[in-house]
Amino acid sequence: MNTQQKLKLLKKLYLYKSIGYEYIEDEIINNSQPLVPSPINNMEELKKVVMDCTLCELAKSRKNVVFGEGDENSDILFIGEGPGAMEDEMGKPFVGNSGEMLTRIIENVLDLKREDIFIANIVKCRPPDNRVPSLDEVELCKGYLFSQIEFIKPKIIVTLGGTAYKYLTNDSKSYISKVRGETINFKNMILIPTFHPSYLLRKPSMKKVALIDFLKIKRLIKDIK
Repeated sequence: MNTQQKLKLLKKLYLYKSIGYEYIEDEIINNSQPLVPSPINNMEELKKVVMDCTLCELAKSRKNVVFGEGDENSDILFIGEGPGAMEDEMGKPFVGNSGEMLTRIIENVLDLKREDIFIANIVKCRPPDNRVPSLDEVELCKGYLFSQIEFIKPKIIVTLGGTAYKYLTNDSKSYISKVRGETINFKNMILIPTFHPSYLLRKPSMKKVALIDFLKIKRLIKDIK
């Protein structure tokens, strides 16, 4: 085992220790499934752990942890990449211009209220200068997201942007432009990737393409009711 592998193992052990484990079996350590284990029983307990998390370097530069918000019993989960400057300031996901656009899409296209949907991110703390989160940062944080998925039990997951899709599915070969709008089976849930609102603000011409995706999501929502 090299130094990098030892550091990853040590960080993983810190994660288990942070949620109450004093002893774990070898097969749990070797399991690649990034789930936070059983001592956490609900979202409130999970949130307490996440708010105090210091497992990666992002904890040193953040102002606020962005746990996520919305209906914890929602059939729909939106997942973005990570907090930006305003999200870090306010401790809430998708605020500012991209948040306003997402809210308009939810209300005007999906005919829902924003609070009817749970919104989260791949990582819970802002990467400096809004850079893409590193693989190590994602590996240490993604267990929190998988636990959120486990507690919420959504029927539909919408990933916003290529980074969220790649890190959630471990599909590093498919570009968002190729998979967007596809209906993907993800752990017996429906996954639909689409563009990030910030991309649509930069590329207004792609709003019509994204509209097709969200109209499809709207039809799927009706089908699961």
